[in-house]
Amino acid sequence: MLSRKEIGAFGEKIAKRYLEKRGYKILAQNFRKKFGELDIVTKKNKNVIFFEVKTREVNDPNELESFLPEDEISFEKEKQLRKMTQIYLAENNLSLNTSCQIDILAINLFLDSQRAKIRHYKNAIEDKY
Repeated sequence: MLSRKEIGAFGEKIAKRYLEKRGYKILAQNFRKKFGELDIVTKKNKNVIFFEVKTREVNDPNELESFLPEDEISFEKEKQLRKMTQIYLAENNLSLNTSCQIDILAINLFLDSQRAKIRHYKNAIEDKY
């Protein structure tokens, strides 16, 4: 059994590989400030995409639908992510008008079979400034 931190790190590793295979350029990983963290920051075409990665270990395939990792994103977390995107843009001298979005990658890990199920929610957290 992996710890919560190990599951999260493993999920981010899977997420990074998933994104690179789909043409996303990784700009930053685990961008941390006192207000929070951005798991993965990417660029694709001219868009900056911020990814929140949620990972959960699944031992029983029957419990898959009842425990979705993406359900753990609260209103407070959404607010924090929006604030962190502004900080990232400012610290990297990017205009606040830069075309960007926040996506969610929800990952279920099936450790017994060495598989993962990934759900990608594009523009999942809308700009509500």
